[in-house]
Amino acid sequence: MQTAKLYETHLKTNHLEKAIEFYKSLGFTLAYVIEERRVAFFYLGDVSQKENMLGIWETEGDVPKRHIAFTITTDELKSSIQWLSERGIAAEEDFGLPPIEPIVHSWMPAASVYFRDPDGNSLEYIALLDGPPHPELGVIYLSKWESLNK
Repeated sequence: MQTAKLYETHLKTNHLEKAIEFYKSLGFTLAYVIEERRVAFFYLGDVSQKENMLGIWETEGDVPKRHIAFTITTDELKSSIQWLSERGIAAEEDFGLPPIEPIVHSWMPAASVYFRDPDGNSLEYIALLDGPPHPELGVIYLSKWESLNK
């Protein structure tokens, strides 16, 4: 099944309405809420394609923390730290690098910005980069990657 793609994933929350507002602030389209089950579904990307969905389920007690990465363009990624900040969402340090710009996982290669939802789930904006991987570089800032790959 080499053509398989991830269609949907699900996260848990302790407060559904707060989670709905957070994911709407990211620009996701609220598709459907099943109040009696305390679940909300969001479409990501082009809603007419209905290719990607996120489900948010309200639960009681400790909510296990998960990680989800959302693909965006490199140009969007370059402005994502400021864009998140304008919505009251802080980008996070990861791999020992402060969130002053996107970081590059040079083994892929892909650039990322990390942040959290109100329940502490780890979220990531990721953009695949052109060119061959360079795992020997480790994790570096996007500006350094671009200067090395001119």
